[in-house]
Amino acid sequence: MCVGLPVLEKIRVVLVNTSHPGNIGGAARAMKNMGLSRLVLVDPQDFPSNEAVARASGAVDILDGAHIVNTLEEALVGCSLVLGTSARDRHIPWPLLDPRECAAASLQQVELGGEVALVFGREYAGLTNEELQRCQFHVHIPSDPQFSSLNLATAVQVLAYEVRMAWLAAQGQPTKMAKLETHGEQTSLPVTADEMELFYAHLENTLVQIGFHDPSNPRHLMSRLRRLYGRSNISKLEMNILRGILTETQKAARGEAHKRRDV
Repeated sequence: MCVGLPVLEKIRVVLVNTSHPGNIGGAARAMKNMGLSRLVLVDPQDFPSNEAVARASGAVDILDGAHIVNTLEEALVGCSLVLGTSARDRHIPWPLLDPRECAAASLQQVELGGEVALVFGREYAGLTNEELQRCQFHVHIPSDPQFSSLNLATAVQVLAYEVRMAWLAAQGQPTKMAKLETHGEQTSLPVTADEMELFYAHLENTLVQIGFHDPSNPRHLMSRLRRLYGRSNISKLEMNILRGILTETQKAARGEAHKRRDV
C-alpha cells in the first residue's frame, strides 16, 4: 500500500459533548504527537478555554483549527467510515475492532479516497446507543477489566498511536529510531577480532592481578567470559571504556595513584 502524507489529514478526531476542557487540550496534544490535525468538537461544554490551551502543551494550532458543531451528524459530514469508541457491552451485536484493526481499516478507507472519523464520547458516559449506531464499527481498547476506564485524552492517544504506526508501516518508514551518541564513528563501529583478543588478554591479566582468577585452576572462567562478551556486540567506544576500567583497576591493585577519566 502506498499512501502519502495527506492520509493523516483525511482522518478526523471527533469529541462528543466533552465536559472538561483539559481533556480537549490533552486530546489535541495526543493528536499532534502522532501527526493528526483535524479535530471536531460536538457541543463542547467549555470551549474555548485557557485550560485546554494549557493542557495542549504546544498543540494550540490543533485547538485553533478545531471545527465546532452542534450535532454528531454535522461532525460526520463527508466521512465514508465512522469508528466509535465503546468501553461497554451494549447488548447489541455490532462489528467490533481493536485499536490496531481500527488503524488498518482507517488507512484502507483513505486509500480508497474516503475520509474517516474516530469518534469519542463523553468522559462520564461515552457514546449513547443512538450515536454508536451511526458508526460502522465500534472500537474497544482492551484495558484491564479490573480498571478499564480510560481518560479521554489517553483513549485518543491509543488510537492515534496505532494510526501512526500503521501509516509508518504503509510508508515503509522505520517505527523506531536509534539514539546516536556524539562520539563520532567509534559509537557504532564494532570491534575487530584482534581487538577482542587484546581485551581478553588484558582482562585475564587484571583478574589474576586482583586475585579473582587462578590460571592453575581456571574452572573455565575465561571461556565463560569470552562467551559473555562475544555475544555483546561491543563497539569501539565501549571497548575503550572497558579497557580504561581494567587499566585503572590494575593501578589500584598495585597501589598506584589513579583517577577517574572521561572516556
